[in-house]
Amino acid sequence: MKVKLSDNKDFLAGLLMVAIGGIAFYMALDYPFGSALRMGPGYFPRVLAGIIIAFGLYVGLRGLRTCEKVEGVWGWKALALITVAFWVFGWLMDRVGLIPSLVAMFFISAAAGHEFRWKEVIILTTVMTLFAYGVFIYGLGMPYRLFWWD
Repeated sequence: MKVKLSDNKDFLAGLLMVAIGGIAFYMALDYPFGSALRMGPGYFPRVLAGIIIAFGLYVGLRGLRTCEKVEGVWGWKALALITVAFWVFGWLMDRVGLIPSLVAMFFISAAAGHEFRWKEVIILTTVMTLFAYGVFIYGLGMPYRLFWWD
């Protein structure tokens, strides 16, 4: 059974990954690359973008072989809420600090799903906020404010 490329699930997923990887690689071109021993600020973004492009090519080529059709419709609400969650996080980060920004992002992102359970979202938010604190503030020593009064 042949499926049009515009309806081929894996081909479209691969195309999306190649596009995201290409955009990320292009954005990282302004930063010095460095070497594996002395990595510049552009090293990790370009390597990661290359890996995403490679996975995208693999998934896209696999899609040409399997021809699995896309089922269902676009989840516009979820797409919009995830985008808003990232935007809100970035906007709030400078204004209210890391922890309130993360809380807002997790709650908005959770609202994008089919089932929103307060208890699960609170547990997820608590665990991921503690994890972010441990990694970025304690582990890496990043100079982020935790709250607006810091």
